[in-house]
Amino acid sequence: MSLYNHSFFEALCDQIPVGVGVLHKDSFSFVFFNKMAKEQYLCHLPMHAHHFFSSNLRLSDDDIQHLETKIRTGEKFQKSLISDSTKSNWAQLIIEPMQENGEYAILYLSDLSAAIKSEEILLKEIQKFEALFNNASIGIILVGREGKIVMVNPFANKQFGYTKSELIGKPIEVLIPTRYQQAHVGHRKQFEKKPESRSMGSGLDLFASRKDGTEFPVQISLGHFHTEEGSFTLAYVFDDTERKNNEIALLKQQEQLLLVNEETKRLNDLLEWKVTERTHMLQDAMIELEKSRDNLTQALAKEKELNDMKSRFVTMASHEFRTPLSTVLSSVTLLSKYTNTEEQSKREKHIERIKGAVTNLTDILNEFLSLGKIEDGKVEPKWAAFSMPDAVQGILRQMDPLRKKGQHIQHKHQGEEEVVLDPGLLKNVFINLVSNALKFSPENAQIDIETETARDTIHIIVRDKGMGISKEDQEHLFERFFRGSNVTNIQGTGLGLHIVSRYIHLMHGSIRCESVLEEGTAFFIEIPRKKLEET
Repeated sequence: MSLYNHSFFEALCDQIPVGVGVLHKDSFSFVFFNKMAKEQYLCHLPMHAHHFFSSNLRLSDDDIQHLETKIRTGEKFQKSLISDSTKSNWAQLIIEPMQENGEYAILYLSDLSAAIKSEEILLKEIQKFEALFNNASIGIILVGREGKIVMVNPFANKQFGYTKSELIGKPIEVLIPTRYQQAHVGHRKQFEKKPESRSMGSGLDLFASRKDGTEFPVQISLGHFHTEEGSFTLAYVFDDTERKNNEIALLKQQEQLLLVNEETKRLNDLLEWKVTERTHMLQDAMIELEKSRDNLTQALAKEKELNDMKSRFVTMASHEFRTPLSTVLSSVTLLSKYTNTEEQSKREKHIERIKGAVTNLTDILNEFLSLGKIEDGKVEPKWAAFSMPDAVQGILRQMDPLRKKGQHIQHKHQGEEEVVLDPGLLKNVFINLVSNALKFSPENAQIDIETETARDTIHIIVRDKGMGISKEDQEHLFERFFRGSNVTNIQGTGLGLHIVSRYIHLMHGSIRCESVLEEGTAFFIEIPRKKLEET
């Protein structure tokens, strides 16, 4: 067998990546092993085939008998088996007769361990996939060409109410509400043209349809892959009912919270209103308290003023009454001594002194009575129409006895003569002002009186050239019992000008004074003009 000892044949077989051996049919022994067979399957020469098959390849006697029969009859033998080698577990055994020489058969031993392991790994992965697919707690649907359903996991079947294989081969649109099916076909075709892994209907509310026609909200994620069989789309379907219910519940809670907020705001507004109202009430109470305090203060001030007035009245009365009473007493005493007829002139002199003193006392009492009536509110204007010039001339004639030697009273009137005033109050005003002018002016002095009836106002001026009034005294001129510092030696009560101002105010008018010491004094009166029907 020089053919098998040839170095070329040996070198060629050593390059083959499987175990190779040459078996002599008659002796049933191996005459050649290549390098792979020696290293991988621990083959060596010489080796009887029965020993090799039983020890190295763990074939049974029946298998060896069957193998030997096929070899001797020139048939091919093939079997997958477990190798006894420490380097390999699974092997593929092929023995077939050599065509060139019928005495020999060639043996091929291929290592199947890697392939078997790959199959095992693949099987495990398939098992894992099936476990994941079948036990996933989310619906998984595999869609193939033309939108036909290829696979559905149990969870999806349960979601949509179908049996195990009921959905296989049906279009994916059966799981979509009828109103959306036509539009979905267009969307699906667009996705098939340009597939990408993404969420379906981002930002939209999606709904799916069960077998019984009921709908439920869903969230869907899409995936895709491509195999030799074509393109496939994976749809992961999540039942969004609970989230939607939570969302609705949250919206209701927000609405309730909004109502609570509005109610809280209303209560806050009501509380603020009540606080504001209470604050206003408190402020009103404080104002009333302030008024009460002011009234009390005014009452106390009035009481003090009254006490002061009483004190001043007593002082004034004791002084003013003493002088005329002393005059009356002394004149009466002297009058009783003049008993002779020729002393009649002396008697008349004292009688005139008595008359003057009584008149003075009467004037003082009248002033007090007038003030009392004013203070009690018993004096009210009695409006009447009369001639201003005639009224003034009549008053001046009554006052002729009060003029000093050489004193002269000048009266001028402008405008309409008829006026509507209280003639009694006006008479008292003129008597007081003119008597003061005569009293405080020297002999031969002139007293000027001016009256004017303008369109809306009646103007009255009484001007003298007497001793005048200081600026300090002018500030208190119309106060009760006030007397100027330069007239303390002249008889008077200090009530005249106060009464004048009160009378003028009753007729809604005003009075003011302008005076310079030793140059004279002027009183200016303004009273609104009225018509008789307006009174």
